[in-house]
Amino acid sequence: MMSPRLVAGSNPVVNTFRQPDGLAASQRHPLSRVAQALQTALAAGLCCAVPGLAHAQPAQPAALQEVVITGTREAEPLSKVPASVGVIRAEAIRQTAPAHPGQLLSQVPGVAVAVTNGEGHTTAIRQPFTTAPVYLYLEDGIPIRATGFFNHNALYEVNLPQAGRVEVTRGPGTALYGSDAIGGIVNVMTRMPSAQAGLEANAELGSYGWRRLMLGGDTGAGRFGAARLDLNFTHTDGWRDATAYDRQSGTLRWDTGIGSDAALKTVFGFSRIDQQTGANSPLPLADYLNNPTINYRPIAYRKVDALRLSTNYEREFAGGGLLSVTPYVRDNSMDLLASFALPSDPTVYNTSNRSLGLATKWRQDLSGAWKPRVIAGLDMEVSPGERSENRINPTVSGTGASRLYSAYTVGSRIYDYDVTFKSVSPYLHGEVSPLDALRLTAGLRYDHLAYSLDNRIDQPFVKASGASAWYGQVGDTSVNFSHLSPKFGATWAFNPLHSGWVGYSHGFRAPSESQLFRPSVATSATAATQLASLSLNLQPIKADQLEFGFRGMSGLLNYEVVAYNLIKRDDLVSQRDLTTNVTTSVNAGKTRHRGIELGLGWQFMPTWRADAAFSYAKHTYVDWVTATADYSGKEIEAAPRVLANTRLTWQPSASSFAQLEWVRVGSYYLEASNSPTYGKYPGHDLFNLRLGWSFNRHLGVFARLYNMTDVRWADSAQVSSNTAVYSPGLPRTLYGGLELKW
Repeated sequence: MMSPRLVAGSNPVVNTFRQPDGLAASQRHPLSRVAQALQTALAAGLCCAVPGLAHAQPAQPAALQEVVITGTREAEPLSKVPASVGVIRAEAIRQTAPAHPGQLLSQVPGVAVAVTNGEGHTTAIRQPFTTAPVYLYLEDGIPIRATGFFNHNALYEVNLPQAGRVEVTRGPGTALYGSDAIGGIVNVMTRMPSAQAGLEANAELGSYGWRRLMLGGDTGAGRFGAARLDLNFTHTDGWRDATAYDRQSGTLRWDTGIGSDAALKTVFGFSRIDQQTGANSPLPLADYLNNPTINYRPIAYRKVDALRLSTNYEREFAGGGLLSVTPYVRDNSMDLLASFALPSDPTVYNTSNRSLGLATKWRQDLSGAWKPRVIAGLDMEVSPGERSENRINPTVSGTGASRLYSAYTVGSRIYDYDVTFKSVSPYLHGEVSPLDALRLTAGLRYDHLAYSLDNRIDQPFVKASGASAWYGQVGDTSVNFSHLSPKFGATWAFNPLHSGWVGYSHGFRAPSESQLFRPSVATSATAATQLASLSLNLQPIKADQLEFGFRGMSGLLNYEVVAYNLIKRDDLVSQRDLTTNVTTSVNAGKTRHRGIELGLGWQFMPTWRADAAFSYAKHTYVDWVTATADYSGKEIEAAPRVLANTRLTWQPSASSFAQLEWVRVGSYYLEASNSPTYGKYPGHDLFNLRLGWSFNRHLGVFARLYNMTDVRWADSAQVSSNTAVYSPGLPRTLYGGLELKW
């Protein structure tokens, strides 16, 4: 595999088209100068944005009857939802066959997911690329993890390439789903069992030691319903040094009827992941350009076990009533030596938690000219968990951003506690239609969240052996939060093919167990004790969003256009406490996120289709004063203004296709001051090719070529040790294999 080449220039980080070194910016390929303009023209010129059309299928006459579930927790036409909900259908998931969530989710306007390590990810949905707890990840409507034990990598805990559907709600969704749903909600839905019995196997090989075997089978409909099992076994050596990973995951779903008016759906899912986590080890520019496979943090690792079991009971009642009851259990554990913490706070730790929850809902359609509907629900959960953490003493060579962490020894225990998270959350949602074309919605949710800590370290601080590092402790304690979250919306049907909506939604994010009870490392015993005490004062982050949009179809063109304004308040900012003179996180930040999202689906010939997703957004620090600087008025770092995905698909038959994809991530600042010293990451363009051909109903072949032009690009870029550093993204990579069905 040839290594990518870069074009030198004033900011020679990335060139989206392969050229000889040494060209000035004005001499580059003309396409590289107009890449962003073409993406914008294709989306904006056609006045469209279709979050619900991220697939390669012929346009359907009833375009506005796309059915979504995430909006009200049950199926309803997208045209009646006053929110931005993007849908990725089963066919698009199969055609994309994602090796990472980012290879799939960018098909929704305004959504981008970048690689951290293996299948780990940072996400940008109406927010910068971030690992902060501002997104809610669901499987069939149930949170993948408890609020108190958030993991920004939660999507690697579900079997995404074998999912049946993905819905992405952009913006706050707290009024129905509770804490975390600030930037958006990603709802991964399991694959429905088929009425016909069958088996399938998908075996593929790829560059850099990639191997994946996906197996699936349906029992077919019978006396006891129908069941489906999907299994995923994946291995890669990694394209950078010491970045291999293995995963085993699976989903078992069983659907059955109970009489003529009730049904059960039981879902069991598991994932086991063992990975070396230096995949996003950032590199100084010289290494990024010339030696991108080097990994300065090869000792890092992550081991994940996740298990989920839920049973949904639904029964229809005469008079328009529906009862839904879903008990569920979860078990999550993780062993981690975090690569990102090595320069400042090197530790190795284990976290685990179990969850027992119950989601209940009653929906009632009432009689009357206004067609009223009421949905009332109650979510309850108890999640006991624990953390044990040791300081490590790494062997380090080199300096600054080029420090190599080659080995380590385990030092003293610095945290050792049990913590139980509990939540009780009733909610109410109502809808009326005072006019045939108008649908009004309103909702309100009350969340009561509580933590109970049992600390096994009975002292005010721990000093790490062999290091000038102190860790504050708090005694056994309880912390509680209560919050009200409203939403309002309206949809208007201009005619059967075109509609618009306006919506207001509120979201919040309660602090997690690590934010409350695992304060930052300190340089003295006094500071450590004060940090531990101050951390207990953290309050929820809050967000308010106003958006409006239009969706519909014109001929064979489906479209949606959305504009939004999202304000986030009480965000965590590092400030110096005037009483204690200790720097800690406080709820003092305010940010603004404004943008437009456009997309389309155009079946311009019987066998040809174009899909585009485009967004332009600006993310700004409104009030952001830290212990060292005032960033108010600056653009937020790692926040590209432009995100775009364009796909051209040729599908001569239902079982054969060719698809060319163009993914654009725009430029962004590397740090909060927007200093010209470090400049910007200039963005990148990736071109991907996917092919599939079925010889008959039993045998098919497929291939995927990722990063066709073999450009150098970055999964992330920032400043470390006063140096601009870049985490190089995947070079040209080929996957291919066989699909068997019988």
